[in-house]
Amino acid sequence: MKKLLLRTIILALAIVVPVPTMAGVDVHVSIPLPPLIVFAAPPVVVVLPETYVYAVPDVDVDIFFYNGWWWRPWEGRWYRSRNYNSGWGYYRSVPSFYRGIPSGWRNDYREHRWKGHQWNYQRIPHQKVQRNWRNWEKSRHWEKQNTWGVQGLKPRTRSQQPSQAVQPQSQAKPQFREAAKPQQSRPQHREAPQQSQPRHGKPERGEGEKQDRK
Repeated sequence: MKKLLLRTIILALAIVVPVPTMAGVDVHVSIPLPPLIVFAAPPVVVVLPETYVYAVPDVDVDIFFYNGWWWRPWEGRWYRSRNYNSGWGYYRSVPSFYRGIPSGWRNDYREHRWKGHQWNYQRIPHQKVQRNWRNWEKSRHWEKQNTWGVQGLKPRTRSQQPSQAVQPQSQAKPQFREAAKPQQSRPQHREAPQQSQPRHGKPERGEGEKQDRK
Protein backbone atom coordinates (compact mmCIF):
# COMPACT_ATOMS: atom_id res chain seq x y z
CA MET A 1 0.00 0.00 0.00
CA LYS A 2 2.79 2.42 0.84
CA LYS A 3 4.47 1.75 -2.50
CA LEU A 4 1.26 2.50 -4.37
CA LEU A 5 0.83 5.77 -2.53
CA LEU A 6 4.37 6.85 -3.36
CA ARG A 7 3.88 6.04 -7.04
CA THR A 8 0.67 8.00 -7.25
CA ILE A 9 2.26 11.01 -5.53
CA ILE A 10 5.25 10.93 -7.92
CA LEU A 11 2.97 10.74 -10.98
CA ALA A 12 0.88 13.61 -9.70
CA LEU A 13 3.96 15.80 -9.23
CA ALA A 14 5.27 14.91 -12.69
CA ILE A 15 2.01 16.04 -14.26
CA VAL A 16 1.46 19.25 -12.23
CA VAL A 17 4.97 20.75 -11.95
CA PRO A 18 5.89 21.18 -15.66
CA VAL A 19 2.77 23.26 -16.39
CA PRO A 20 4.06 26.67 -15.09
CA THR A 21 7.54 26.02 -16.43
CA MET A 22 6.22 25.45 -19.96
CA ALA A 23 4.05 28.55 -19.70
CA GLY A 24 7.10 30.64 -18.79
CA VAL A 25 8.95 29.46 -21.90
CA ASP A 26 6.10 30.47 -24.21
CA VAL A 27 6.04 34.07 -22.85
CA HIS A 28 9.57 34.95 -24.03
CA VAL A 29 9.18 35.48 -27.79
CA SER A 30 12.23 36.72 -29.69
CA ILE A 31 11.77 39.63 -32.11
CA PRO A 32 12.87 38.74 -35.64
CA LEU A 33 15.67 40.72 -37.25
CA PRO A 34 15.41 42.21 -40.74
CA PRO A 35 17.11 40.44 -43.62
CA LEU A 36 20.59 41.57 -44.52
CA ILE A 37 21.12 43.80 -47.55
CA VAL A 38 24.14 43.00 -49.65
CA PHE A 39 26.05 46.06 -50.89
CA ALA A 40 28.69 45.75 -53.56
CA ALA A 41 30.35 48.88 -52.12
CA PRO A 42 29.70 51.28 -49.22
CA PRO A 43 26.46 53.12 -50.02
CA VAL A 44 26.31 56.63 -51.39
CA VAL A 45 23.84 58.92 -49.57
CA VAL A 46 22.05 62.23 -50.09
CA VAL A 47 21.13 64.67 -47.34
CA LEU A 48 17.39 65.33 -47.20
CA PRO A 49 16.58 69.07 -47.29
CA GLU A 50 15.72 70.86 -44.03
CA THR A 51 17.19 67.93 -42.04
CA TYR A 52 20.52 66.35 -41.25
CA VAL A 53 19.25 62.92 -42.22
CA TYR A 54 21.15 61.06 -44.93
CA ALA A 55 19.21 58.60 -47.09
CA VAL A 56 20.44 55.77 -49.32
CA PRO A 57 18.70 56.33 -52.67
CA ASP A 58 20.07 53.35 -54.62
CA VAL A 59 18.20 50.56 -52.76
CA ASP A 60 14.48 49.78 -52.67
CA VAL A 61 14.22 49.75 -48.86
CA ASP A 62 14.50 52.79 -46.63
CA ILE A 63 17.89 53.10 -44.96
CA PHE A 64 18.86 56.33 -43.22
CA PHE A 65 21.94 57.61 -41.43
CA TYR A 66 21.41 60.06 -38.57
CA ASN A 67 23.36 61.01 -35.44
CA GLY A 68 25.96 58.27 -35.89
CA TRP A 69 23.42 55.44 -36.43
CA TRP A 70 22.03 53.62 -39.45
CA TRP A 71 18.24 53.20 -39.30
CA ARG A 72 15.74 51.06 -41.21
CA PRO A 73 12.06 50.14 -40.80
CA TRP A 74 10.89 46.59 -41.39
CA GLU A 75 7.45 45.01 -40.90
CA GLY A 76 6.18 47.87 -38.74
CA ARG A 77 9.24 47.94 -36.47
CA TRP A 78 12.44 50.01 -36.45
CA TYR A 79 16.02 48.78 -36.23
CA ARG A 80 19.35 50.56 -35.93
CA SER A 81 23.02 49.68 -36.18
CA ARG A 82 26.47 51.25 -36.22
CA ASN A 83 27.08 49.55 -39.56
CA TYR A 84 25.03 49.83 -42.73
CA ASN A 85 25.09 46.08 -43.53
CA SER A 86 25.10 44.20 -40.18
CA GLY A 87 24.50 44.37 -36.44
CA TRP A 88 20.86 45.48 -36.57
CA GLY A 89 19.07 45.72 -33.24
CA TYR A 90 15.42 46.31 -32.44
CA TYR A 91 14.44 49.91 -31.59
CA ARG A 92 11.26 50.19 -29.52
CA SER A 93 9.77 53.35 -31.02
CA VAL A 94 9.76 55.42 -34.18
CA PRO A 95 12.86 57.66 -34.28
CA SER A 96 12.08 61.35 -33.89
CA PHE A 97 13.85 62.42 -37.09
CA TYR A 98 11.46 60.34 -39.21
CA ARG A 99 8.56 62.70 -38.55
CA GLY A 100 10.15 65.39 -40.73
CA ILE A 101 10.73 63.11 -43.73
CA PRO A 102 8.02 63.03 -46.42
CA SER A 103 6.91 59.58 -47.53
CA GLY A 104 7.54 60.45 -51.19
CA TRP A 105 11.14 61.55 -50.82
CA ARG A 106 12.22 58.98 -53.44
CA ASN A 107 10.03 60.59 -56.09
CA ASP A 108 11.47 63.98 -55.16
CA TYR A 109 14.94 62.50 -55.57
CA ARG A 110 14.19 61.10 -59.04
CA GLU A 111 12.54 64.33 -60.23
CA HIS A 112 15.13 66.65 -58.65
CA ARG A 113 12.27 68.48 -56.91
CA TRP A 114 11.65 69.44 -53.27
CA LYS A 115 8.43 71.21 -52.29
CA GLY A 116 8.04 72.44 -55.86
CA HIS A 117 11.61 73.80 -56.11
CA GLN A 118 14.56 72.61 -58.13
CA TRP A 119 16.68 70.26 -55.99
CA ASN A 120 20.32 70.06 -57.02
CA TYR A 121 21.37 67.42 -54.51
CA GLN A 122 24.87 66.09 -53.93
CA ARG A 123 25.68 62.39 -53.86
CA ILE A 124 27.97 61.98 -50.85
CA PRO A 125 30.37 59.05 -50.47
CA HIS A 126 30.08 56.89 -47.38
CA GLN A 127 33.52 57.73 -45.98
CA LYS A 128 32.98 61.46 -46.34
CA VAL A 129 29.77 61.30 -44.31
CA GLN A 130 31.41 59.23 -41.59
CA ARG A 131 34.21 61.78 -41.20
CA ASN A 132 32.18 64.98 -41.35
CA TRP A 133 28.57 64.43 -40.27
CA ARG A 134 29.12 65.76 -36.75
CA ASN A 135 30.94 68.94 -37.84
CA TRP A 136 28.44 69.54 -40.63
CA GLU A 137 25.59 69.58 -38.15
CA LYS A 138 27.39 71.85 -35.67
CA SER A 139 28.37 74.39 -38.34
CA ARG A 140 24.98 74.18 -40.11
CA HIS A 141 26.86 73.24 -43.25
CA TRP A 142 23.96 72.35 -45.51
CA GLU A 143 21.98 75.53 -44.85
CA LYS A 144 24.96 77.48 -46.12
CA GLN A 145 25.29 75.33 -49.23
CA ASN A 146 22.46 77.11 -51.07
CA THR A 147 19.90 75.74 -48.57
CA TRP A 148 20.55 72.05 -49.20
CA GLY A 149 20.83 72.69 -52.93
CA VAL A 150 17.14 73.60 -53.21
CA GLN A 151 16.60 76.74 -55.27
CA GLY A 152 14.26 79.28 -53.71
CA LEU A 153 13.92 77.43 -50.39
CA LYS A 154 13.85 79.83 -47.46
CA PRO A 155 16.38 78.82 -44.80
CA ARG A 156 15.33 78.38 -41.19
CA THR A 157 17.33 80.95 -39.21
CA ARG A 158 15.63 80.68 -35.79
CA SER A 159 18.59 78.78 -34.33
CA GLN A 160 20.95 81.52 -35.49
CA GLN A 161 18.93 84.49 -34.14
CA PRO A 162 19.85 84.05 -30.43
CA SER A 163 23.58 84.07 -31.15
CA GLN A 164 23.28 87.24 -33.24
CA ALA A 165 21.25 88.99 -30.54
CA VAL A 166 23.74 88.26 -27.77
CA GLN A 167 26.73 89.82 -29.51
CA PRO A 168 25.53 93.45 -29.64
CA GLN A 169 24.42 93.31 -25.99
CA SER A 170 27.85 92.14 -24.81
CA GLN A 171 29.55 94.90 -26.83
CA ALA A 172 27.25 97.62 -25.49
CA LYS A 173 28.17 97.07 -21.83
CA PRO A 174 31.85 98.14 -22.03
CA GLN A 175 30.86 101.20 -24.07
CA PHE A 176 28.47 102.33 -21.33
CA ARG A 177 31.14 101.92 -18.60
CA GLU A 178 33.73 103.86 -20.55
CA ALA A 179 31.33 106.77 -21.04
CA ALA A 180 30.52 106.92 -17.31
CA LYS A 181 34.12 107.43 -16.15
CA PRO A 182 34.69 111.00 -17.52
CA GLN A 183 31.34 112.14 -16.08
CA GLN A 184 32.51 111.35 -12.54
CA SER A 185 35.83 113.19 -12.95
CA ARG A 186 34.40 116.48 -14.24
CA PRO A 187 33.12 117.81 -10.83
CA GLN A 188 36.55 117.30 -9.27
CA HIS A 189 38.21 119.64 -11.79
CA ARG A 190 35.57 122.32 -11.19
CA GLU A 191 35.94 122.30 -7.39
CA ALA A 192 39.72 122.79 -7.47
CA PRO A 193 39.77 126.39 -8.84
CA GLN A 194 36.85 127.44 -6.58
CA GLN A 195 38.78 126.53 -3.42
CA SER A 196 41.97 128.29 -4.53
CA GLN A 197 40.38 131.72 -5.23
CA PRO A 198 39.56 132.77 -1.61
CA ARG A 199 43.01 131.71 -0.42
CA HIS A 200 44.62 134.27 -2.74
CA GLY A 201 42.31 137.05 -1.42
CA LYS A 202 43.09 136.66 2.30
CA PRO A 203 46.69 137.85 2.27
CA GLU A 204 45.67 140.97 0.31
CA ARG A 205 43.21 141.95 3.05
CA GLY A 206 45.77 141.29 5.77
CA GLU A 207 48.35 143.53 4.15
CA GLY A 208 45.81 146.35 3.86
CA GLU A 209 44.89 146.14 7.55
CA LYS A 210 48.55 146.27 8.59
CA GLN A 211 49.08 149.44 6.55
CA ASP A 212 46.03 151.15 8.17
CA ARG A 213 47.25 150.31 11.64
CA LYS A 214 50.64 151.81 10.88
